[in-house]
Amino acid sequence: MFNVQIDGVWHRFPKGTRLIEACEQAGSYVPRYCYHKKLSSPGNCRMCLIEMGMPKMGPERKPELGLDGKPVINWMPRPQISCAQDVSEGMGVRTSSPLVKECQRGVMEFLLINHPLDCPICDQAGECRLQEFSVEYGTSESRFLENKVKKPKNVVLGPRVTLDDERCILCSRCIRFCQEIAKDDVLGFVDRGSYTELTAHPGKRLENNYSLNTVDICPVGALTSTDFRFKMRVWFLKETKSICTSCATGCNTIIGAREDVIYRQTPRENDHVNSCWMCDYGRLNFYYLEAENRLIEPQVRVGNKLAATDWKTAIDRAVLQLTQVGGSEIAIIASGRMTNEELWLTLQLAESLGVKLIDIVPRREPGDHILLSEDRNPNTNGARLILKSTAEPGANLLAIAEAVKSGQIKGLAVLGENPMHLGISIDQLSQLSAFVVMDILSSEATEKATVVLPACGFAEKRGSMINGKGRLQRLNRAVRPPGNARDDWEILRDLLQAVGGGDSLLSIDDVFRRIGETVPQFTGLTFSKIGDLGVHILQMEELPPTHPSDEEKIELAVAIQARRRAVRSRQT
Repeated sequence: MFNVQIDGVWHRFPKGTRLIEACEQAGSYVPRYCYHKKLSSPGNCRMCLIEMGMPKMGPERKPELGLDGKPVINWMPRPQISCAQDVSEGMGVRTSSPLVKECQRGVMEFLLINHPLDCPICDQAGECRLQEFSVEYGTSESRFLENKVKKPKNVVLGPRVTLDDERCILCSRCIRFCQEIAKDDVLGFVDRGSYTELTAHPGKRLENNYSLNTVDICPVGALTSTDFRFKMRVWFLKETKSICTSCATGCNTIIGAREDVIYRQTPRENDHVNSCWMCDYGRLNFYYLEAENRLIEPQVRVGNKLAATDWKTAIDRAVLQLTQVGGSEIAIIASGRMTNEELWLTLQLAESLGVKLIDIVPRREPGDHILLSEDRNPNTNGARLILKSTAEPGANLLAIAEAVKSGQIKGLAVLGENPMHLGISIDQLSQLSAFVVMDILSSEATEKATVVLPACGFAEKRGSMINGKGRLQRLNRAVRPPGNARDDWEILRDLLQAVGGGDSLLSIDDVFRRIGETVPQFTGLTFSKIGDLGVHILQMEELPPTHPSDEEKIELAVAIQARRRAVRSRQT
């Protein structure tokens, strides 16, 4: 631990602490543009200039001590950058002296010389560091009378990122991110002086799966999301802390929505999960919530077609059909996208009906070594823990598909999945006495259902999930579901109560409390105790192997993927 004087007050910081971070921890924020705590420090914007000094040494080469017993600081005559300097013993720092303030005003004046005054139409307005710092650390006028340098506008760097070079302040954050985090060295500066421009290398495009992180870390409005561009002012957005459900990593996110419409999803810092980053695949994977084939009304089969009905009728019809079939003739296909609460209620429903065949559908696709997991189910660990399955998820699916084909299964409840991806044909589904579907989008399979129960998407409900590394995290509601769609846990609770169980479950907190009574890893936890950053509840030795080890499981995964592609191509 080193003793450091910041603005006249002594503090202690561990060795290796960046000086700019030490100042912030001490309550003296130092403005910065090029510095980002997850990237290297080039020290090229000069916005973080401070006064710095070292202990004054006496004749015996020992620090001279003042009346307070602390070292006397020998201040350097020139300002220093704080982003590329670590703390050291006896160091002194001034962050608000007249010299520092004059330096900050000078840097801001230079940065604004060629910057266009287009804040009213800039997507970054409302969260722009240049805008904020110009008010706090700059002056209200410019002495620059010459014509501004014109640079390219509306430059398409890649499929998801658009550049306005006139706004770029050459901080190089995006360049360093591509080099150090995304491992895709595609951006760089060309030309010199006031004519320096940011651009992609000749013949290359910014199209890696992490390209939109450059938009997040851009301190100005130079890099913009093509998807979000000119859609909504950020101060109109209601921001909700949640998690991404596109893979098992479970990146922490902030969902920006207005009037029940999601406009963007950005990463939220959590060093235990995703640091400050998020892949483009997960970030943009929310538009299906607004799809035209969204299920918005409960439906029951009347004759040869489905007819809209009320929720009580739909629940009663589903329970009547399932209870008329014996438990040994019923199968439940659940989903690794369901929350822990929904999975627990599914297990209670299966036990009440006497169902033995229950499983979730595995999803495995190529991942990377950054954040994207091979397991595209966000809650595989939760399903394994809640359903108390000793087999790998998906091990029973072949048996379920064969039982449906042979007629052994007469009742099928499908929760958030498409049974056609398992090789079950439309004709086989239409032969079932009870085919209850709970999902958010209609498909060929739902057209053959006897009861359709419209559910909620990930941004429309609360719950918890366990990511691939065993961390329990919260899913929060950002928007309301469309039409008469209901929260999944409420649908399952009503089904369970209609069968004859699930009393006194008035809220999802009650369900979570009941999980804690039956699953040891949840004991003593509540939603509030999980917190915004989650709680680690599974050790590495408790986690399953990364890759399936059984040939049958591999064969199943391949068959599911092939069937899914065939269904998609037919729909297209």
